[in-house]
Amino acid sequence: MKTESSLSSSSSSSSDSDNNRSSSADTHTHTHAIFSESVQNEAREVLEKVGWAGVAPDLDSPEQPMTSDDPFVKSIDAGIRKDFGVGLDDLLNPAKVVNLERELYQLRQELETTDDESIIESVKKLIEKKENKLSIERRSVFRDWLKNVFVGQAVISFGVSYVMATNPSSLFGGFDWFYSNSMDISIQVLGYWFWWLFIVPSLRSRRPSGFEKKALDIAFLGTPLVSILAPFVTKDTGLIWIANFIVVTGSYGFSYLTDDLDDGDDDNELNRPAWLKFIYKSLDFGSGRERGVRK
Repeated sequence: MKTESSLSSSSSSSSDSDNNRSSSADTHTHTHAIFSESVQNEAREVLEKVGWAGVAPDLDSPEQPMTSDDPFVKSIDAGIRKDFGVGLDDLLNPAKVVNLERELYQLRQELETTDDESIIESVKKLIEKKENKLSIERRSVFRDWLKNVFVGQAVISFGVSYVMATNPSSLFGGFDWFYSNSMDISIQVLGYWFWWLFIVPSLRSRRPSGFEKKALDIAFLGTPLVSILAPFVTKDTGLIWIANFIVVTGSYGFSYLTDDLDDGDDDNELNRPAWLKFIYKSLDFGSGRERGVRK
């Protein structure tokens, strides 16, 4: 009886072992099908196609914004220059392009590491969708005529705002509401606020670089301070408008004269206090230097 029991146990163990080997073989076959050479080659090709074989985004700090000095951003810029002859800064939505490129990189990495067939199909569809969006964004160039539109907007705002601040009745005197609602003071105040609301933002929308970018950053910070503090000194809205004009032109002059010093001093950026770095980084959202900030 003991012998029969032993044989039965041995037979059962042998059967279980065969089943395990069969299950393992099935799993291996299924995994091999998913991670077939064609699938792996496709994943490698899409990475190498855009020149990312050796350049990857910093996925350890997904909330950290990228700047134009980031190697990942530089690789994107090089690819756009090769394909279209323009740089990343010349696109309408450079930050959106970087975000899409980073998301595609992550999806392709996921495609290489997952062994779930349903996930692979889902990721492939998502990649195709984002690639279509990216293709459109990479072709959306920030044309010179659009930059000229912003310049024209700034020039028109310059003239209209001066008249609003000094003699609003010449523009709105023909309307009954101008006198019945005592709108003259409100329009005069709006006139000198045009510097911060329209003139400087229109110039910054052209995405200037070098000393002009620095000048407009300073002007964007300086004009609201003047508009807030100047009324405590004078009630003459024309003088306040001129004070804003002086701040803007002074910003250009200061930035032009100190441009060479900034270029020659690599430690200048490092020595800036944290609060000033934060302000300049925040201003970069409107000038095109900030790249791919996470939502």
